[in-house]
Parts: sequence; structure tokens; C-alpha cells
Amino acid sequence: MTQADRRTRRPHAADQIELPPEPRATSVFVTGHAPRRRGVIILLSVLAGFLLTVVWSAEFVDQTIGDNIANAMLGHDAKETPLSGVLAGVLFAFVSGVAGTFTACNVAAFGALAPLAGTPDSRLGRFLAPLRPLGWMAVGMVTVSAAYGAIVGLVGTSMPQFSVAPNTPGSLSPRSIQSMVVFGLIGLIMIYLGLAALRVVPDPFARISRRYPNAPLVFMGALIAGFLIGRPFPLFRQMFRDAAESGNPLYGAAAFTLQSIGNIVIMAVLFLLLAWFAGSRLQSWFAARPARLAATIAVAFLVAGVFTFLYWDVRLLARREIIPWYPTAPWA
Repeated sequence: MTQADRRTRRPHAADQIELPPEPRATSVFVTGHAPRRRGVIILLSVLAGFLLTVVWSAEFVDQTIGDNIANAMLGHDAKETPLSGVLAGVLFAFVSGVAGTFTACNVAAFGALAPLAGTPDSRLGRFLAPLRPLGWMAVGMVTVSAAYGAIVGLVGTSMPQFSVAPNTPGSLSPRSIQSMVVFGLIGLIMIYLGLAALRVVPDPFARISRRYPNAPLVFMGALIAGFLIGRPFPLFRQMFRDAAESGNPLYGAAAFTLQSIGNIVIMAVLFLLLAWFAGSRLQSWFAARPARLAATIAVAFLVAGVFTFLYWDVRLLARREIIPWYPTAPWA
């Protein structure tokens, strides 16, 4: 065979076989890997979220946990002591945020962030690395919290959350309607993010993440801050009414910002400790089978999303006797 023949010889068919493309992450929460048995993951996550609504006791979380934490930090009865002055109000805002830490949105956010812990080799690096995603989450939280707090300072006395109308059987108070709308929307958003992590639906951050890779983290911070818009937690309502009656948008913005920051302090500390003690093992576990990362993120979002939607948009209707029945544990 001449050299010219070798140059013009057509490649063998086997040479033209293309390997499938490697899975590609489209955003922080969508890794590109699709775990097997996605239907089983979705079914079990939905079941877990539903069961959580059955056993969840708001009274226990708000009173036994929340009130006791606030009373211990303030040194007096948080509910019975009136807020006197801006400094007292600001301190109360932060403390009430800490007292209301354990919400489904917080658990979902930090569950989805857990895979980001421990990327660097050194232990100090693993401890410092999570500060970056936490910082980007804080950007979204502060923006939404400050904006909503300023609005409350201006027009809060005419907002549904300011209402003290009692909840009566067969009807919904204005603040209950606001809670249903806000938490229902947050729940549906988290469900969608969980399905996107499994690649069942398109990644909503795929396009913006190409230019702004931290956009999903900012959005997650905004979602956590969005809980302020619907939160019925008694200590939060006390802070809300104080900010609304002040008529001061700057005070409202500061109080709501500190309330949001206080709301994630404990979870942030737990996240940093996770990075410090288990970051390298966590990364090795995910690296051994990359689909585990997608499954972890999806489960965190799906469980929290289903819980939030069912608890605030279905179980609440049953508690108000608008629908006939919803299963609840005796202590709930």
C-alpha cells in the first residue's frame, strides 16, 4: 500500500464509535449523575415527608424548644416581657431567630449543602471551605429579609401578619391564608429542585449558573428568608408587630435581617463541624459513587418540600375543619 493510499484510507467503522458523554453538572444542586431507581427515591422521600407531617408537633417545637431557648438567652420570659426600645427589639429579633432554627427549609438547605463540605485536603481547609457557600446563602437571606423588614416598618400594621383575629373552625384568618400561600409555594419549589437533582425535570439554574455559579446558593438563602413572610411562630409575630408599630423601615430591615441570621446560626455551626470532623470521609463516600451526591441532594429537597406543602396547605385545612380529616399522631 502506497503512502497516498494510507492517507486516503477510510477509517474502520469501529474507529467511528463515540463514547457517551460524561455526566456534566449544570449547577450546584444538579450534579449531572442520575441515580438508579429514581422512582423508589421519589416514593420513599414523599412517604418520609408525609409521615413527618403526621408526627410533627408545632406546639412542641415552638413552645418546648423555641420558648425555652429564647427565655434562657434573654434571661426572662420572652413572650410576657414587652420590647422597650430599638436595642431590645434588635436583640429579641436575633434570639427569636435562634429559637426558631429547626424548620424544614433549614434542614433542606443544609442537607443539600452537606456534599460541599470537606473538599480541601487539610482539616483547616475543610473547615473554612463551607464559609463560601454560607456567605452566598447569606447574600440572598439578607436581601430578602431587609427588604421585607423595611416594608413591614412602613405598612406592617395593614398586613395580614399583623392581624390578631382568632382562628375559628370552618374559616381561615388572614395570617393563615398568607402562611398557606407562602409555605405552599416554598414547598413546591423545593419539590421541583429535588426532582431536578434527579434529572427528572430540567435544572432551573442551568443557564444562569454558567455565568453566575453561586446563583443557586443565593436563591436558597432567599428561600430561607422567605419563611419570614409566612411564619406564624409566636415569638416572630411579637417581633413583627413591634417592627410594624414602630413605623421605622430601617429598624424593620435590621430586625428582620438579624432574625434570619439567628435562624441559621445553629445549623451553620453544625455544618462547619461536619466539615471539620467528617468532610474527607464524606467526600470519599460521594466520590466512590457519584450518583450518591444527586440522591442526597434530591432526598433533602423532596422530604422538606413534601412536608412543607402538606403541613401548611393540607393539614392546616383539616385543623381548621375545612376538610374532614388528616392523619396526625396523638401528641401532634
